[in-house]
Amino acid sequence: MVLEEFRLTPQKGSDVKKSSLISIAVAATASALLLSGCSAATGGGDTAAARACIILPDTASSPRWESGDRPALEKAFTDAGFTSDIQNAGGDESKYATIADQQLAQGCGVMILVDYNGAGVQVAEKAKAQGIPVIAYDRPIAGADYYVSFDNFQVGALEGQSILDGLAAVGKDPATASVVYVGGDPKDGNAAFFHDGAVSVMEAAGIKPAFETPGTWDPPTAGTGFEQAYTALNGNIDAVWVANDSNAAAVIAVLDKNGKVVPVSGQDASIAGLQNVLLGKQTATVYKPFSLEAAAASDLAIALLKGEKPTVNNKLDDGTPFQSVVPILVGPDKVQSVVDAGDASAADICTDAVKAACEKYGVK
Repeated sequence: MVLEEFRLTPQKGSDVKKSSLISIAVAATASALLLSGCSAATGGGDTAAARACIILPDTASSPRWESGDRPALEKAFTDAGFTSDIQNAGGDESKYATIADQQLAQGCGVMILVDYNGAGVQVAEKAKAQGIPVIAYDRPIAGADYYVSFDNFQVGALEGQSILDGLAAVGKDPATASVVYVGGDPKDGNAAFFHDGAVSVMEAAGIKPAFETPGTWDPPTAGTGFEQAYTALNGNIDAVWVANDSNAAAVIAVLDKNGKVVPVSGQDASIAGLQNVLLGKQTATVYKPFSLEAAAASDLAIALLKGEKPTVNNKLDDGTPFQSVVPILVGPDKVQSVVDAGDASAADICTDAVKAACEKYGVK
């Protein structure tokens, strides 16, 4: 196991204890697997007990799910000698439930769930009723045995800091700045962490929202909401806190149309986000190395599949064992680090429109 190699940073309000924390439900499940002898590591014949069932949420909230997490998780389980069933709910709660029912009917040794609008809660209940441990991945799920994610309050704090950095670069006092807030979907448990983390930094510097749009992970909707804000404020906007790169791209499209450039935040280090950072249209993006998150989740799941008792060194307020991974703020001079890590390619980033910026910042 390599879980202990990850630096642990607590979610806001988390209880930071150095002692190992193990979910009673997971421990019981692991013990049951050992007693039954159905672990793949012990050569049992129950192939369902050696299978990881994984549900991804959509493709709209971030391109990472299909381009990053899916191949990373699949490779981890294959390399460890286990099978995996990875499916995407496509932004549909009903499809999410259907996928889960099919997976559970075929048998799962562990479930890794990325929640979508609360759909993961009932799936977690069904899995646990069958004695199957559940790992909430990236987004919290009530009742999950484990939670693996980035420190999402810190993600928001880094976004807020990027707004302050952007305002400072143009000599604008945060206390008098007109800042629009464009948050994520409130049904996503992480959206509140992003918002609260950003607010903790921005409002401590004197920023108060001039306009706050309805939260969403749908870029066209985010763009429409920002356009309404732009109109309501007569274009008097000094910065835009945006929860992710996809929404930021929609905001930037509106700013471009009006010939305006202001500090804009984001996260995911997506290709579009990195391009906007290099072009100076987005101040920075919060890089969440999915490879580290996928490794943390797969290591935890593989330990459970082997009938071992995995440990983590942190927990959420409700007591759920929590494995946290540290996010990184990436400005234009740090884009190459994302390429070096293998989470983006210079060929994809450095299109004709971005080629000069890539040369300027050494992206290759």
